[in-house]
Formats: sequence, C-alpha cells, structure tokens
Amino acid sequence: MDTKKLVLFIIFSTSMLFLWEAWQKEQYPPSPAVVATPGSAKDQPARAQDETPIPGEKLISELPAKGESSAQDGAPMKAAGKLESGEKIVVKTDMVIAEIDTAGGDLRRLELLLHPDREDKTKSFALLQNQPEHVYVAQSGLIGEGLPSHKTRYTADAGTYSLAAGQDKVEVRLQAPEADGVRVTKVYTFHRGSYIVDVGFEVVNNRDTAIQPFAYFQMLRDSRPPVGSFFMVPTYTGAALYTEEEKFKKIEFSALDKGNATYPKNADNGWIAMLQQYFLTAWLPKANSSREYYAKRLGENEYSAGVIVPVGQIEPGSTTNVTVPLYAGPEEQSKLAALAPGLDLAVDYGWLTVIGAPLFWLLSLFHSWTGNWGVAIILLTMSVKLAFFPLSAAGYRSMAKLRVVTPKLQKLREQHGNDRQRMHQAMMDFYKKEKINPMGGCLPILVQIPVFISLYWVLLASVELRYAPFALWIEDMSSPDPYYVLPVLMGISMFIQSKLSPQATDPIQAKVMQIMPFAFSVFFFFFPAGLVLYSLVNNVLSIAQQWQITRMIEGAAAKSATPAIKKK
Repeated sequence: MDTKKLVLFIIFSTSMLFLWEAWQKEQYPPSPAVVATPGSAKDQPARAQDETPIPGEKLISELPAKGESSAQDGAPMKAAGKLESGEKIVVKTDMVIAEIDTAGGDLRRLELLLHPDREDKTKSFALLQNQPEHVYVAQSGLIGEGLPSHKTRYTADAGTYSLAAGQDKVEVRLQAPEADGVRVTKVYTFHRGSYIVDVGFEVVNNRDTAIQPFAYFQMLRDSRPPVGSFFMVPTYTGAALYTEEEKFKKIEFSALDKGNATYPKNADNGWIAMLQQYFLTAWLPKANSSREYYAKRLGENEYSAGVIVPVGQIEPGSTTNVTVPLYAGPEEQSKLAALAPGLDLAVDYGWLTVIGAPLFWLLSLFHSWTGNWGVAIILLTMSVKLAFFPLSAAGYRSMAKLRVVTPKLQKLREQHGNDRQRMHQAMMDFYKKEKINPMGGCLPILVQIPVFISLYWVLLASVELRYAPFALWIEDMSSPDPYYVLPVLMGISMFIQSKLSPQATDPIQAKVMQIMPFAFSVFFFFFPAGLVLYSLVNNVLSIAQQWQITRMIEGAAAKSATPAIKKK
C-alpha cells in the first residue's frame, strides 16, 4: 500500500471513530420505558417511583414476606421532577449546600461548592436536583409494617442548618409520625471537608413484641446525561455495582428497560452507585454486613438503584441505629480508592483503560510537581515522545530516505505510464534495492493513535481537569480553546510537518496532502484544549526530530553524490 494512502486512511479512521461515537450518542440515547396501561395492581409489575423498593427473587437473610411497608399500596405514577413537596430544609457546609424535603425525607438537591456549573461557572454545580426536566435524588426508608418509607411526612426542629466554625459535623434529625409504638428518626450527618453524608435511622421500639425491620437506601434519577458538545459527548450515565466476587459491573438503563439486566444481588461487601460524567453518587454499606442490591425501571424514563440492609431484631423497649454512608461528589480517583474498594473504577476510560489509567497516573505525578495540568500535559507529551523515540526515529529515517529518492520514483512513474502493475513492481524492486521500508514512515502515526485516543478519554472522564486552567485565556483544559489559538497553531504545525515529508508523486494525493493540515485542524476546534495542547507539543517535537534526521540523511546523500560527479 502506498505510504500516503495509508496515512490518509489512518487519519480518516481516527476521525470517523470520534464521529461515530458522537453520532451514536446523539442518535441512540437510552430508550425510554413503555408507559404501563392502567389496570389492577397485580397486572402492573412496575411500581410507582415513590413506592418502597422490593428486591428481586431473593430477600436478604430472614426478611419476612409480609415485611413490605404499607406504603406499597398502589399509587399514581408521578412524572420526573414532580415528587410530592413538603417543607425544605437547607444545610450548608464548607463543601456543599444540601436541600432535604420533609416529604419522604429525601435529599432533593446537592450543590458542590468547589465545582462550577458547566453552563454558568458563576454558579455551583448541582449534582442532585428535582426539576421538571431532570430528577436525581437520594431516598431511603424502612421495610416493615407501619414503618416510614420515602412517602412518609417528616418534621424537623429547624429549617436551616449550618456548619459552624470549629464544628466537624452538622446533624439533621427528621421525626416520623409514631406508629403503633414505634418511633423512628431519620438522621443526616454532614461532615467538614467531605462529600460523605451519613444517612441513618434511629428506631425506638415501644411495642410489646420484638420487630425486625430492614432499611433501604436508593437513588432515583432519569436517564438524561450531562450537557456535552458534539465531539465531547459525556461518558457512561447509569447505575453501577461492585462486589469483590464479580468486581465492577455497569447496569445500563437500556437493560433495565428490556428487563434483562444481570448483576449480583446478595453480598456482604461492595457498593452501588449512579454514574455520570465527572460525578457520582454511591451508597457504601459497611464491609462484612449482609445486603441486597437492586436496580429497576420505575416508569417512563425513571430508574432506581439501591441497597437493602438488615436493621436487626429490636426488642421491646430497645433502640437500634442503622446508617449507610452516601458519597455524592466528584470522581477524584485518589480519594475514591480510599473510601471503598473498587470505587475508583467508577472513572471510565473506555476500551483503552489499560493505556488511559497509566497515562492519568503519570499526568497526576507531573501535576504534583508543577501544580498546573497544562504543564503536566506538556511533560507527559515529552515523556511519551521519549519512550517511543527509537521507533519514531526509524520511521523518520524511512521518510527522509523517501524524500531523497522522490525524483527517482517520479521517473519510474513516468516510464511505466498507465501500467500500474509494472509501476508498483518496479517501485517495490527500487525500495528493496535502496533498503527503504515504504511503511516505515507510518510508524510514528501508528504509535500515537492509541495514546491520542486514551488521552481523549482521560480528559473526558477525569474531573481533575474540569475547569483546570493552563495559562492566559485557557481556563479549562477539558473544554475547547475559546479563541481557537491552539487549533490554529496545530494546523500550522501539521503544514510544516507535511513539508518535511516526502512529496506525493501522484498529483491528486499531493493536493490532498496540502489541504489535509487545514481540514484536519478544523476537528481540533471542537476537541478539549488539553488534547490539542498534547497534539501541538507532540507535533513540535516531531518536527524537530524529523528536521534533524532529514538534514542528516540529505547531507549524507549529498556527500555520496559529490564524488560521483567529480569522477565524471
């Protein structure tokens, strides 16, 4: 295959990969569920969004069949963003502003103060919210006769709570109506410097008999992904689960729609989460404790994922507490790994994770030295270039030799005219005689493609680079250059590099190679600034390396030609 054709094919294939992924996300979003037709309760297996979750085929240890809450009686389906409302309780800490609704005691809104909103960076990003166009909330309740669920109306002592100076935590206590001698208090505990929210229940049994309730903790959301540009489509949005036995497993909304989602249900370890680009929520039950995981479709474009844990037997006159931490915050890998085993796997680098994960590790190392993600990307580019220096040098030597013999190749084309078979055979014989590998010039490009794609996914999935500034006008390495300076420089570097490459002997290919730097740079207008910076620095280093090797090869060729001229 002609070298130029292979180069064009590789570039075209890489471009098509990004276009295909973007088109797939645009054309085939998670399919909405079919709305159930009204009928009797036994004819409608899908439960309303605000009903107590019931696990699949198996219940956790010794859960009685009658352990369903009275809240499970049929209720009208409510549309997303239209949950019943009560009084709003606002909680302010150094990390978040939370909003709890007394209707169900749900955590309905959670703003992350250290992370600006993508559309308006003057505002804080709201991970949890209950809007007509988007619902994403955390719910919890108890399973047992007469016990409160997320349909229960709670009461609170105050409407506003703030983390005072010198305090390490702030506690919000919601009181459920006492039912048949059982008094339940839902307790939220927010911590200083943390995205962990402890959600628990304090159960006081004043009955004459023992009770054995179970607690459930779930996330309710629709399938709407975060906002993204055409070339920066969001990463996976959906549920995920981790156990030590089966490791990390995604539970896609489309699988829940079809009813064929498979995942481990009973375990004594692990966590369950809802993932989206850069952020996640995850219930983290304590290790070595029984739990049952579940995920299901609740209605049209409504899904829940959660965990059921045993509260234990509560004797008459006794009080028992059950608490499960909720992590709701950014996907900061170093911190996630410390919170729970496997939680760092929530960061998705796509099908090239084997390359993306080491790249991010090295990138983080450079950032710890420099404190600037842009400088870290430059150092990463130099490191990758150094690692593949011998391979690149071999490729550039082949290109330099081709550049020297281009006039001879042109003569071969002219000699054989339209007889393409003889022309190709003559060219192969010529390459063999001159000891030139026509494919050698493609090696630098082939080497860079997997690294380029991996870095694309690193920038797409790493919250650390979200709104990470570089210098001057570039204030976000994960977004396109607002003034397109880097893409223009990238196009110029590609033009210079094309001038150092062997000139195509075919007129059409020659024109394509001249236009390609300008056409291909248009793609970079939509790529994140960090990725364009990587490509620009890589091109500059490649130009320097290629120029030096070309100068040496052409110089040697000129010297060898001089004695022959003198001899004549």
